[in-house]
Amino acid sequence: MSGLLPAPPAAGAFTRRSLLLATLAGSALVATGCTGTPGDVTDAVTPAQVDQLAAQVRVQEAVVTAYDQALSTAPELAASLTPLAAQALAQLDRLRAAAPGDLGTTAAATSGVAAPTDPTEARAWLRGLVGTAAAAHAAACPEFTGGRAALLGSIAAGLRGQETVLA
Repeated sequence: MSGLLPAPPAAGAFTRRSLLLATLAGSALVATGCTGTPGDVTDAVTPAQVDQLAAQVRVQEAVVTAYDQALSTAPELAASLTPLAAQALAQLDRLRAAAPGDLGTTAAATSGVAAPTDPTEARAWLRGLVGTAAAAHAAACPEFTGGRAALLGSIAAGLRGQETVLA
């Protein structure tokens, strides 16, 4: 008993197998096109933004320096200021990591005025500097996209929280 073989497909007609292969190939191309490459430029910065990031690093360095000064001139504030100072330093580390190039460390000036020795005055002095830094980070945030914008916004919000704690 010999059966008839199916007729070969007509020229130009798609078989289920060729349609399946074309679909898989198309899906692979779409998936490849939707993923970033290691050299993805979506979070690249312009030379002006590099300068802005360096300025924001200096702003945050000033906050860290201000905490150090306040802790040295009013040591009775150590219990309340040490966690805030550690947070400011961690923010600085993240900001430095997000800034392109080697920023090194600079001597950050706070306001040109030494921290007061009276604990109440030292808190008020520090609160003013922290508020100014939060405003600077928030103002710089719209100039960036992606992770750097989120980082600046997060640091600004964290400093606003510290400003409230210092009140």
